[in-house]
Amino acid sequence: MGETVGNDLMRKILIVDDEKIICTAIKGALNDEGYTVKYCLSGRKAMEIIKRDSPDLILLDIWLPDLSGIEVLKQVKIEYPDLPIIIMSGHGTIETAVKATKLGAYEFIEKPISLDKLILCIQNALKLVSLKEENKALKKRIITKPTEIIGNSSKICELREQVNVVAPTDSSILITGENGTGKEIVATMIHQKSERFKGGFVPVNCAAIPEDLIESELFGYEKGAFTGADSKKKGKFDLAHKGTIFLDEIGDMSLKTQAKILRIIQEKRFERVGGAKTIEVDVRIIAATNKNLHSEIEKGNFREDLFYRLNVIPFHLPPLRERKKDIPAFIDYFIQQYAYNHQKPKKVISDQAINILICYQWPGNVRELKNMIERLYIMSKNSIIMPSDIPANLRDFSISFRVENEKKALSMKEAKNQFEKKFILEKLDLFDWNISKTAEAIGVERSNLHRKIKQFEIDTKILKN
Repeated sequence: MGETVGNDLMRKILIVDDEKIICTAIKGALNDEGYTVKYCLSGRKAMEIIKRDSPDLILLDIWLPDLSGIEVLKQVKIEYPDLPIIIMSGHGTIETAVKATKLGAYEFIEKPISLDKLILCIQNALKLVSLKEENKALKKRIITKPTEIIGNSSKICELREQVNVVAPTDSSILITGENGTGKEIVATMIHQKSERFKGGFVPVNCAAIPEDLIESELFGYEKGAFTGADSKKKGKFDLAHKGTIFLDEIGDMSLKTQAKILRIIQEKRFERVGGAKTIEVDVRIIAATNKNLHSEIEKGNFREDLFYRLNVIPFHLPPLRERKKDIPAFIDYFIQQYAYNHQKPKKVISDQAINILICYQWPGNVRELKNMIERLYIMSKNSIIMPSDIPANLRDFSISFRVENEKKALSMKEAKNQFEKKFILEKLDLFDWNISKTAEAIGVERSNLHRKIKQFEIDTKILKN
């Protein structure tokens, strides 16, 4: 079997043919095209390599000394249905070609093989795989997440402009904000508007991965690196090559893992768990946290040098309570989203119900609002969501919120009156309590000053005309 050639992150091709001279000839041509190539001379050996190395494409001969190419094709398509396989044969018949195609082969090529034709076929097969992966990712994003940053408040308009300016660069970004404010959506938008949009966007929730597993998740591992590591596995940084990795809740990452992230940023390379080979990687890092990293640095929980590496361009997402102007837009989006995802007729929400939702403080931010809209859509019996459909605690909060605002408004009025009374008393005293001179000095009609004196119950006995 041949050895791996080239960058480990390039597309990997496995050649399965019982004629070594054919394998080496094809391998040399594909190496020149930049592919990582291995070959083997039997079907059983091919199954071992496929399980261990996860190739991106297989060139498979029909005639093999143990398993036939058709048998290998059947087994591979059961276990790896999306893996493209190109069948090669020097004894090809229409019947064999049809059978191979029905079993899932991408193409059937007759020997002697034209290398130009083979390379073109490989390129087309890998492009098709990439398109399928992109379509799956796109459909998932469309169904589960907004495709734009929602809202027209001043803070969100400013944020949207910032995304447009920063996205085309390769600078590291740190996004801060409370849980549920949409940090991953902003990271996704930055990736989609960047020159890396054709590469992968790989999100990693650092808080959700156990400490003893996070390194193997991020960097992958070699076969035998630990108990249960039966085969080599790519990590998140492998998958994000030429794309973007999103490290969510990076404030929960251990100091040991932080040191490795810092090395990747500085040197653009890493080693898999249990491996000695250095792998070069080209990724853009976007990190996010709901923690105050300055405070975490003071406590010794976060590396200061990593903070400055990540915080090249800072973003801050305001909580929903500070952008209530955007709530109606979110409500409309989530209603449409639920109706589309579940093939339901669209419902509408009354203005009174919207006002109740606007008053609420939303401690869980956009995520909490989304869950509430889904609940209202399901639980409301009519096509119009009314205030009575909203949970009592939200309705009660809305009432108390309005009463409190009215009190604040009354207090403002009282403060204004107190200021005016004090101002008039000071001016009257300055002009020896002469109404005419005071009115002229403060620029009001004498009759208006008399009315204010009466309103504020100022003692008239000492006044002079």
